[in-house]
Amino acid sequence: MPALDEILENFEFLDDWEDKYKYVIELGRAMPAFPDDQRVNDYKVEGCVSQVWLVKTITQEEGRKLLRYQGDSDAHIVKGLVALVLSAFSGKTAQDILEFDTDALFKKIGLQEHLTPQRSNGLKAMVNRIKRDAKEVLGI
Repeated sequence: MPALDEILENFEFLDDWEDKYKYVIELGRAMPAFPDDQRVNDYKVEGCVSQVWLVKTITQEEGRKLLRYQGDSDAHIVKGLVALVLSAFSGKTAQDILEFDTDALFKKIGLQEHLTPQRSNGLKAMVNRIKRDAKEVLGI
């Protein structure tokens, strides 16, 4: 998976939204395989029209707890959105996750005005789930 900075740079080079949608789909295809045994309700993200699964693990590195995620969806474009969200949040501390401005990210890419309301709601549901996980780690 490319880093978020690389994804943002690539978006800047794409002129029309058809190419940007194709790129989002490519991001989804580049994600590591998601284990079938993790496609269960415990990992399902509520609020998404398509099926979306997010699996959180917490690792300890240099005295910091990092939240790492695996994810998947049954829809190509949504799987790409999962990849985008994971590139923004996976491997970050809970505090970094809570401080990250996702609205600014989506505005910079132009996602807000190019997604259906259902996909926008699903994207928000993914972000909310990850931010809720971060709050749990911090005990707030």
